[in-house]
Amino acid sequence: MRRQGGATAVTTGTENLTTGEPAAEDTTTGEPTTVEPTTEDPTADEPAAKKTAAGKAVPDGAVPDEAVPDEAPPGAGHRRLRFVVWTLVAALLVVGGGLFVMGRQLRDTPATSNAALTDSEATSRVAGDVTNALGKVFSYSPSATAVTKESAKQLLAGKALQQYAALFGQVEKQAADQKLTLTTHVVRAGVTRLTDDSAHLLVFLDQVYERRGRTASTAAAQLSVTAQLRDGRWTIVEITSR
Repeated sequence: MRRQGGATAVTTGTENLTTGEPAAEDTTTGEPTTVEPTTEDPTADEPAAKKTAAGKAVPDGAVPDEAVPDEAPPGAGHRRLRFVVWTLVAALLVVGGGLFVMGRQLRDTPATSNAALTDSEATSRVAGDVTNALGKVFSYSPSATAVTKESAKQLLAGKALQQYAALFGQVEKQAADQKLTLTTHVVRAGVTRLTDDSAHLLVFLDQVYERRGRTASTAAAQLSVTAQLRDGRWTIVEITSR
């Protein structure tokens, strides 16, 4: 209640005591509406600050300590490089040793140690010496058996000479009685194995028998011959008929 122009005015409590403006009324009840003061945090709309695993706040734009990778300890790269280098060296040594053994095995195989497959000059020489020796020791005439016998002593040795001497006595007598002439031609002499001082050959030959007053006859023969290199010449040491 207040006085106004001598008259007494009665207020109904609808004025705002702080602003002097009429108070807002509730449209449903007609009573003044009471405005409650706000209690919201003024910083609620701001983004929350980053926190580390330890709960420490991190300013915007900064990287937490946990996200920074740990630096490798000094010298770790050099130790890793040395390990790789030594591993490669060990692997090369193993491979090199294996290749050396394989090469040694290849050199020691019968095929590579057989000069008949690799040395044509030496092969031709031994084949020529054996061919010449067989032609002389297996060729004779009734009047020249002594020459054949002497040739055998020079061209044969060992078991071959012993066998020849045992048989030639009979041949010598037969040649004189039957007037028999034997001529031997080596058709082919193949060297099957050759080393520095020994050789094995397979020899094919034709022998022509002639008797006085008769037609000559021819017979083929096949011999296995072993020869040894003595005093720079190949000497027959064993003969086997096949």
